[in-house]
Amino acid sequence: MQVSIRRLQSHEDYAKCVALQKATWGEHFQECVPPAILMVSQKIGGVTAGAFDAQGNLIGFVFGLTGIKDGQPVHWSHMLAVSKEAQGQGLGYRLKLFQRQLLLETGVKIVYWTYDPLVARNAHLNLNKLGAKVEEYVEEMYGDDTGSDLHRGIGMDRFIVAWHIDDESVRNRLAGVYPAPPSDWKSIPVVNSSELRNGLPAPMQLELYEASRIRVEIPPDISLIQKTSLETAAQWRESTRKAFLHYQAKGYRVTHFVRDQQQNRYFYILNCNVET
Repeated sequence: MQVSIRRLQSHEDYAKCVALQKATWGEHFQECVPPAILMVSQKIGGVTAGAFDAQGNLIGFVFGLTGIKDGQPVHWSHMLAVSKEAQGQGLGYRLKLFQRQLLLETGVKIVYWTYDPLVARNAHLNLNKLGAKVEEYVEEMYGDDTGSDLHRGIGMDRFIVAWHIDDESVRNRLAGVYPAPPSDWKSIPVVNSSELRNGLPAPMQLELYEASRIRVEIPPDISLIQKTSLETAAQWRESTRKAFLHYQAKGYRVTHFVRDQQQNRYFYILNCNVET
């Protein structure tokens, strides 16, 4: 697919972006960013960029605001979406690279955003491919009801991540150099191991181990579970929420996101011996 990525510029561009927001999060989504904000944010250092196909259709976008934190310019990347038809082609990754280049040109070195810790594909993109680091777990960050079916039954818990876009570690990730997980990662205790219930992976009883490293499991596809069993989806949220909040309070940090390919299981590795 032939794709071009550029800043959004015209009223038509911004209208297409609002339409894609509704297509992604649903017609009743209460948090759509209106055209005026998409436009004026770019006048003060923000980024609103889109991916367009050969016919000029907007098939993906990234939007964020630039501000000051601790006396330094930073960027908050608020939204990233790719249309269903264009998913699986690396467009989200390409949009983040375009965003990064624009921000480096303006002197921004740190980008923040949030994502749902239960979404495995986003964890892989953010932590493994881009090299962002988890800063904090926040319960119900955006409230408990946005009007979107994507958030139905599981609320809006989020990881806040920081992407140090000019660090050597990030440059290495973008060059395809990925640090290997610990060689013994499969022996690290899992606090919420899963089992199959009615054909779906579901977390077993939470065991809050006292160990220097632990694993927190998430399902391969939380959206599929939401569509099939809201009860099971809610169990995943409750299990992971308790685990992340417990270990966060004790100073643990997320250091890796890994997949057991043989069993198709996904884990965060948390470590209490990490310098911040």
